[in-house]
Amino acid sequence: MNFKVISVLTLVLTAFILPSCKKLVEVDGPATSVSSKNVYNNDATAIGAITSLYVNLSNGSPINSQELTGLSCIAGLSADEFDYYSGAGSQTLAVYFQNALNSTNVSNDFWRTIYQRLYVVNEALEGLGSSTKLTPRVKQDLTGEAYFMRAFYYFYLVNLYGDVPLVLSTDYTVNAVIKRSPKVLVYSQIVADLKEAQSLLNDFYLKGDVITAYPVGFEERVRPNKCVATAFLARTYLYMGEWTNAEIQTTNVLTNTTQFHLEPLNEVFLKNSYEAIWQLQPTQNGFNTQEANTFILSAEGPSNGASGNYPVYISNELIKDFEIGDQRKTSWIGSVSVKNTTYYYPYKYRVKYSSVTNAPITEYNTIMRLAELYLIRAESRARLGNLTNAISDIDQIRNRAGLPLVKDTNPNISQEDLLTLILKEKRIEFFTEWGHRWLDLKRTGKVDEVMAKVTPKKSNGGEWKSYQQYYPIWSYELQSNPNLIQTQGY
Repeated sequence: MNFKVISVLTLVLTAFILPSCKKLVEVDGPATSVSSKNVYNNDATAIGAITSLYVNLSNGSPINSQELTGLSCIAGLSADEFDYYSGAGSQTLAVYFQNALNSTNVSNDFWRTIYQRLYVVNEALEGLGSSTKLTPRVKQDLTGEAYFMRAFYYFYLVNLYGDVPLVLSTDYTVNAVIKRSPKVLVYSQIVADLKEAQSLLNDFYLKGDVITAYPVGFEERVRPNKCVATAFLARTYLYMGEWTNAEIQTTNVLTNTTQFHLEPLNEVFLKNSYEAIWQLQPTQNGFNTQEANTFILSAEGPSNGASGNYPVYISNELIKDFEIGDQRKTSWIGSVSVKNTTYYYPYKYRVKYSSVTNAPITEYNTIMRLAELYLIRAESRARLGNLTNAISDIDQIRNRAGLPLVKDTNPNISQEDLLTLILKEKRIEFFTEWGHRWLDLKRTGKVDEVMAKVTPKKSNGGEWKSYQQYYPIWSYELQSNPNLIQTQGY
């Protein structure tokens, strides 16, 4: 396995140089240059090293499969959320859409980038652990953030690739010949890291100095805190089938009504929304979110024309799953008509690129939000047989969408039917967000059923094969590590 290392120094300086990161890094940079060796002997550079991870995520494009930010598009293409416009000319997007990946056409993938980021995380944990010069509160919180980020990266690795190498140090002699670890061991490490993060992180959202808490109601929700770790632990337990633990963790966040509540549909994705648990702050001048600039179609429709690159649009499979009267369809989906054909696009993020200097930033990319926790708890309760309270949770989401409540229309719904409804609700609520649909199809065992129907439509009669639910590894990675085996089936 080739662990291509990005210098921590480079990432630290990137975090300081980007002008839009001032809120993330509200401390002065070092007066002289630093080396990776002493990054963790200075509060400012240590903060910059961890901040670089968020900067890179924020800079990731939805049509760029290297950063996990690309999941909103890539995983949507792999599943049944997006159609790909063939005239866009992107071979990368085309192979994901057609479910035609192999070891030679996947060189521009998540695998390499995530392991590069994991090197930075592991180096941070080692550097922070041995440092004696950092402010204690800064050291504690940054260590918590590093544990959280390691769990975050491994959660997506194990869900995208299955068994994966579990790299927990920067020792190249070990990492260069490391084997895949079973998924169960990877999940155990994710849980352990998230629990460690919970014990270290602050209850409140912190400013760029990683000491000062934002006043309640004015939080920039861009650095992970205890609630972020708790919410992600709830999701992890759901994926592991540990329903009781998932319910406990979601409740710990849902009862925090001072910091969180559901927002009206047109306010969900605003910066510092009360529904947001964790967001990414824009780092490029003129951009609110990359999603708005990529997904909102011009009057030309999907194209690679004069108005920009608009390679994807919402699939008919997704559009037809909305219930009549669902306000999310009118609020979160836009459309254009071109030559008597209507194309639909995600309109969750609405502010496109502006060339105006210092144009106001009003939207942040939202990684986790409160609605997910209601649906995690609803599913967990339903699987535990607590249907009454599961209905109460799903009705929170349906009420906001303007839909009839289950407690009124079908109070005696069966467990099986309620679980089906919860999963459908999640499909509609989180369409084109961070790969939720693609991952849910796999964890619930429904991927073969769904993809066997949609793959032939996407790939001119191509046949879905179950192993395609996991992505292959680029052949170069296999050549670099003799103990690394290809994803089964490829």
